Amino acid sequence: MLRVPLVEVRAGAVDTTGELAADDPLLTEAGILLAAPLRVAGRLSSAGEGKYYWRAHFETAVSTECRRCLKAVEVPVSQPLAIVFTTPGEAAEDDGCYVFEDRAQALDLTLAVREELLLAIPGFVECRPDCRGLCPTCGADLNDGPCGCAPAADARWQALRALTHPEEKGD
Repeated sequence: MLRVPLVEVRAGAVDTTGELAADDPLLTEAGILLAAPLRVAGRLSSAGEGKYYWRAHFETAVSTECRRCLKAVEVPVSQPLAIVFTTPGEAAEDDGCYVFEDRAQALDLTLAVREELLLAIPGFVECRPDCRGLCPTCGADLNDGPCGCAPAADARWQALRALTHPEEKGD
């Protein structure tokens, strides 16, 4: 866990380093499947009364599926962080800050890392740029070659087909 005692930060900036295991429950419960441990390094400093600024960087690899063929894909994720932590107040929510309790003795950076990781993971992953995907009829992987299914006729062209091929009538 990435927990930093606030008394240390009040005395001066603190270097933060940590690692979350690939099977950490905090990440797996959020639906994140890591292929490598999540490594975090940064510096936490005071930014005024009840505020702390954390400049950090994390990197890992995420296990996901290709959006076209559903094959397993590992995606490297590397992200710089610039986060402000603050005590509750009306400006805290508007500024996009992470809020922590007034009486907290330590600042837990883990939840912020999890949220930032969720935002950094690409939404659509492809195993390769020219992935052909799966056949919509039989489900065969088209990257392995054609499946043998007849090509689907596009209903938008039926009227034109009826003009050029009168022997074939559309539905």
